[in-house]
Amino acid sequence: QVQLVESGGGLVQAGGSLRLSCAASGRTFSNYAMGWFRQAPGKEREIVAVISRSGGITDYADSVKGRFTISRDNAKNTVYLQMNSLKPEDTAVYYCAANGGLYFGVSTRRAAYEYWGQGTQVTISS
Repeated sequence: QVQLVESGGGLVQAGGSLRLSCAASGRTFSNYAMGWFRQAPGKEREIVAVISRSGGITDYADSVKGRFTISRDNAKNTVYLQMNSLKPEDTAVYYCAANGGLYFGVSTRRAAYEYWGQGTQVTISS
């Protein structure tokens, strides 16, 4: 079992920045590829960014490329999402998720992730 706890959400103006953190516990963190997803009201949960076990491979949704950066610190059991140039359409609940089945690479499929955090609200005002 892996427990994931997100933090860092909040209310910011368009153009601002936020840094989300997701602290993991329960299993060896470096054995899991990680992902950030988001869900806006009335919409499906969608991929934001993913990162491999070592951190050497990342991938992003087209809507956030060049603005968001995913990273991880395996010594601190934490994955981060640095979000810059935020837009009102980035407003959503952001979730981190863990995938223990990928030894190499990343997956952008929501169904590939076994463990999920409770989410943190990000609201961007125009």
